Order: sequence, then C-alpha cells, then structure tokens
Amino acid sequence: MKLDDLYRRVIMDHYKNPRNRGELNDGSVTVHLNNPTCGDRISLQMEIGNGIVNDAKFTGEGCSISLASASMMTAAIKGKKFDEALKMADDFSNLMKGETPEFEYEDIEALSGVNKFPARIKCATLAWNAMRKGIEEGQEK
Repeated sequence: MKLDDLYRRVIMDHYKNPRNRGELNDGSVTVHLNNPTCGDRISLQMEIGNGIVNDAKFTGEGCSISLASASMMTAAIKGKKFDEALKMADDFSNLMKGETPEFEYEDIEALSGVNKFPARIKCATLAWNAMRKGIEEGQEK
C-alpha cells in the first residue's frame, strides 16, 4: 500500500468516524469559525483550566479535510498545556508549508499532502485556528 493511500484512509476514517464530535457542558470556551471559500463551519468547545485543555469537542459541517483535521486536533490537544497545544498548532502550520515536523498523535501527518493544494490549506487549518483563538480567550478569563 502506498503512503498516499494510507493517508487517504486515515483522513476518511476521521471524516466518517470523527473523534470528539459533540458539545461540552456550559462553562467551556466556544469558538465559531468558518471558511467562506468552501463553506466549512466549525464550533469548537474547550474545557480549560489551570493552563490545560482538559477536553475538546467540535460540531460543524465541511469537507473531509476540514472535519478530519478537527477530529485529529481535538484528539491531540486533550490534556495538553496551552503552550504544548499552541506548539502543535505552529507545527501544523509548518506541515502545511511543506515542512515535516513530528507529531505525538501521528494521524495528523496524514494531512501532509494538503500542502500540494493551496486552496485546501484553509480547510485543514480552520480547527487549529479555532483552537488558538479559544486558548487566547481562555487565558483572558
């Protein structure tokens, strides 16, 4: 099996069977973002405290890349300190630029091929941008 085929399967698995899809109870930080270019919409909720992302869930509609990325991101940031989650977001941005950072949650690397399609980069980064914004809001509280 080619690596591209494996990556495609991982992306489709996260799209068809998203991790952490749903809503958290009140008291969580909620961020709504959209990508008007292709119609992706995401609402990210994070339960945060003491500088840690204790839980994360998302709802929304969009393409397979957008929703798979949200699924992967929420799985990766649970239990992480803010600086660790933000470092992952920076690494993900670098992945979209064609660099090859390593991720503890390896499924994220399946999105590495997105950088070959500039129009789809916004799809892949939408959830990560929501997470950055949520952490900023959480730090202000």
